[in-house]
Amino acid sequence: MDRLGPLPWIAPAVLLIVLVVLWPVYEMVHTSFLRISTSGFVRGSAGLDKYRKLFAETDLGHVLLSTVIWTVAVVGLTMVLSLALAQLFNQEFPGRRLTRWALIAPWAASVLMTAIGFKWMLNQTAGVLNTAMTDLGLINGPKDWLGNPSTAWPWMMFVAVFVSLPFTTYTLLAGLQTVPGEVYEAARVDGASTWQTYLRITLPLLRPAFLVGVVINLINVFNSFPVIWGMTQGGPGSQTATTTVFMYQLKDTDIGESAAMSVVNFALVVLMVLVFLKVSRWNEDES
Repeated sequence: MDRLGPLPWIAPAVLLIVLVVLWPVYEMVHTSFLRISTSGFVRGSAGLDKYRKLFAETDLGHVLLSTVIWTVAVVGLTMVLSLALAQLFNQEFPGRRLTRWALIAPWAASVLMTAIGFKWMLNQTAGVLNTAMTDLGLINGPKDWLGNPSTAWPWMMFVAVFVSLPFTTYTLLAGLQTVPGEVYEAARVDGASTWQTYLRITLPLLRPAFLVGVVINLINVFNSFPVIWGMTQGGPGSQTATTTVFMYQLKDTDIGESAAMSVVNFALVVLMVLVFLKVSRWNEDES
């Protein structure tokens, strides 16, 4: 038993990773090289045909660009707003505990349920937003908020930020509460202004928590499916689709091509996170 070292203790975790992560990745890659009917029967090897078909899709370029804009906008807004909320909740004020609990609500609810709730609110004929804005004279008549990509994207981004705020805010709040009070005392003694203290002490010490928040949000938002599918299903066509939603749309016509899109999506996520970690120098200490 001693010769096995830590293997008996880590074996369950390793097995879980193999079953939950590595095996699905293998199946995904394997499927992308097969010719499969829409009913699920394997018709033989397809070689690289599914990848050639995927890269020949006229909507792919637009979907990739939309995915980049979606990810950057949602993650950027989420981090800025979460940083502000974390700073607020780190202060003493009446009702702080209640507001902290209130922030958990979007996190506790199902993301798909939240997306569908907003979809009902934005409904062209029975949505409460159209009714309220028409009664107030802000619009002349009901608008199809989710039928037009120019209005659907901002609303989907709003919902995505809304459901991402709780986790990110509490991550940054945890980081803020690890900053020793003595550091701020020393800064005040040295005559540092509030802004100088924030830039030179708070933000550098908050860097580890900030990086965790960015990385988790990059992965979640890039792969975000419930918000977009629940509100527009990527339509009309693929005009409000990201790569994850586009992948799901493809499975109705070609499972192998959908699997090829999954492989590309997986590679993009890994590349994106690696580039971010390289640029942010996550494993280097601040000098």
